[in-house]
Amino acid sequence: MKTILAPLKDTTPTQWFVYIAFYFCWGITMNWIGQELAIAKFTYWWQVITTYVLYMVPISILLRPYPIHTQYAYGLIAMGLLEFGGYTLKTSYIYPDNILERWFGAHVFALCMTLFFAWYFPLGNYVVNRIFMPLIDKSKKNN
Repeated sequence: MKTILAPLKDTTPTQWFVYIAFYFCWGITMNWIGQELAIAKFTYWWQVITTYVLYMVPISILLRPYPIHTQYAYGLIAMGLLEFGGYTLKTSYIYPDNILERWFGAHVFALCMTLFFAWYFPLGNYVVNRIFMPLIDKSKKNN
């Protein structure tokens, strides 16, 4: 268990801050896009915090040491549980006759969302690494 949780412990406060800030902004943006395109939305605004910050950030950090395909595979499990749970508990609202339902059918909406959002973990780790690395380089130059 210590080995599995090691990435959480080894993450610096600056890295945590970058992950939290990035995922929070990403969550706000995606919730807005989902509403603008009339696909899906959170029932309450604060779900961005519980979903993107409290759920997705730790999972992303835990998956960070793995290759992209492994991050995506584990992301499918994590997002599948989240998507199905959100629609079952009605904490997420699916707009009727949205574009995904028209393209793929109403019965595969959660699957479509899971396949899409599982990419958040490898993509999020990539982007945060690109943001964080310059911060490390800058701090080393100042010492």
